[in-house]
Amino acid sequence: MDPKCLAFDPNFFFCLFPEEFLSRILSEPENINESKIIEGEYAYQTVVVPNNYMGPRLSFPLFPDDATALLEAFKQKKQLHAHYVLRLFHEARKHLSQLPNITNVSTCYYEEITICGDLHGQLVDLFLIFYKNGLPSPQKAYVFNGDFVDRGKYSMEILIILFVFLLIYPKEVHLNRGNHEDYIVNLRYGLNKEIARKYKEHSGKILKLLQNVFSCLPLATLVDQKVLIVHGGISDTTDLDRLAKIDRRQILSVLSQKRKITRSFEPSEFESAKLFRDGPPKPTDSLSKSEVTKRVQEEYETCRTRAGSSEYTESRASATSFPSGSDMTLASTESTFVDDAEIQQVLDILWSDPIPQDGCKVNEDRGGGCYFGPNVTRAFLQKYNLQFIIRSHECKPDGYDICHDRKVITVFSASNYYTMGSNRGAYVKMGRDLIPHFIQYQAGKSARRLTMTQRISRVEVSAYQVLKEKLFAHRSDLTTAFRRYDKKNTGLITLNEWANAVESVLQLGLPWRMLRPQLVPHLTSGKLEYKSWLKDIVTEQRSAVQERLQSSLLENIYRNLSSLETIFNIIDTDHSGLISLEEFHQTWKLFSDHMNINISDESISDLARSIDFNKDGNIDFNEFIEAFRLVSQSPP
Repeated sequence: MDPKCLAFDPNFFFCLFPEEFLSRILSEPENINESKIIEGEYAYQTVVVPNNYMGPRLSFPLFPDDATALLEAFKQKKQLHAHYVLRLFHEARKHLSQLPNITNVSTCYYEEITICGDLHGQLVDLFLIFYKNGLPSPQKAYVFNGDFVDRGKYSMEILIILFVFLLIYPKEVHLNRGNHEDYIVNLRYGLNKEIARKYKEHSGKILKLLQNVFSCLPLATLVDQKVLIVHGGISDTTDLDRLAKIDRRQILSVLSQKRKITRSFEPSEFESAKLFRDGPPKPTDSLSKSEVTKRVQEEYETCRTRAGSSEYTESRASATSFPSGSDMTLASTESTFVDDAEIQQVLDILWSDPIPQDGCKVNEDRGGGCYFGPNVTRAFLQKYNLQFIIRSHECKPDGYDICHDRKVITVFSASNYYTMGSNRGAYVKMGRDLIPHFIQYQAGKSARRLTMTQRISRVEVSAYQVLKEKLFAHRSDLTTAFRRYDKKNTGLITLNEWANAVESVLQLGLPWRMLRPQLVPHLTSGKLEYKSWLKDIVTEQRSAVQERLQSSLLENIYRNLSSLETIFNIIDTDHSGLISLEEFHQTWKLFSDHMNINISDESISDLARSIDFNKDGNIDFNEFIEAFRLVSQSPP
């Protein structure tokens, strides 16, 4: 999830749909009985499957064969009929609504638990995860940590697959709500448009039902009461006891229910939502086209103000403009009262991000949630006797990231998120020891070949890291140089003074003012608080050094791909392309005897099983290189 996605384009209500579609999905039903059918539990009964339908079918209750057939149909680009979609969503809502806000998972019942991050409608990544890790089963539990939808082209297929497995394996498959499981966000970032394109006249029913399904998704998952899995993060006011008691089903959107008296509004509720600033709503039949447009404009401004956001045009979405008017009528719904403090609790866990500095402050980039520092994490973990937090919400170049003294793990499962080759995807596996193992991947063969621009970008990142290391090494000299310019001991210097001081110490002949945005991200009234800046450099570098020191022994041994290929081929004695557990055992016995190292058979078998991530009894090359992660140099 990119920063600033709360700052909506002013055209966001109309930019995704033609007028006739909006008129259809927002129009009031003709009579009360029809309203109950469309908005109630049995909307699927109004949709008939034609005799010539050749796509996949679902019968309830669902069985593993249904999931297998559905996966195969989606691989062949087939589409599930709206009747089955509505029935599936209906059944999923019934199940999800019975779950607690914070679900509990125990590792004692499973071989391992797999945690997946953002998928964002990228079906190829979900297929790759299942291929590498295996399908959900009574022995293999999954936690999908939100943001299943938006941006990608296959959000509906991902939802359908996840809900099918949820109903087949309700104890093994767990779904957390992400910030994109929110109909206001869906209006802007693609899900609504995808549903309109794929399901046309039935899209209104699906959208209506899906809003309620999203509101029933649990907010967090606890593994063995020791590991908290949430989509975004925490704040200094996050209260798990309070979160456990919130009626989450009333929160259709954290963006439109920001105050205690706020009514939940949906795309069909602009007239009745009591969010308008010009008094009570007028009867719907008296609204003209211009009044409708004016009301929607005002509603946008209200939402934007409450989210604390500013104008922003999302780089991955095309900007469009309002149509001149609409023939819509607007329907009303019953009020829903949600306490503002409860909304804030949910907003924080769905939208927040970690930062390296101590403290907790408003997340101005996203417009919602907060930035939380290591001290907030430590206090939270200590309060609830937890070991660490797993979250998602941010794209990472390697698919995962570790921060806050290894107490906060970010996992992001949508590879090639920005462009082909831009990032890897990853998922996390944990056994009963609760030690996280990271599995990386990249969908598509061409993704492994970076463009020249992408290669330059990565080189730039490495170069900036080298500069930060030099700044860290010369921090004492830099402090002295800065103080020469700070005659009044204000702690502030100008950018020119900063550039001159850095050059006088490092003497690298670099254009420091041009490099400033990457090295000095924050200024105070155009000046640099050099003490805070140096402290941030120290914090960042010490964290990096600590992570390198904690690299495993295997990471220090193997350093390049060609060596790994050679080792793999030596162990693969029958040249099948797979290393059997017996081949692995024999090779390590020979190695230990030759090196005069005492390694027990049990230790060798444990090592082999730990590398065999998908537990199919063989080690393929991808599993092999993931186990022996490459590093460019030994830890200092």
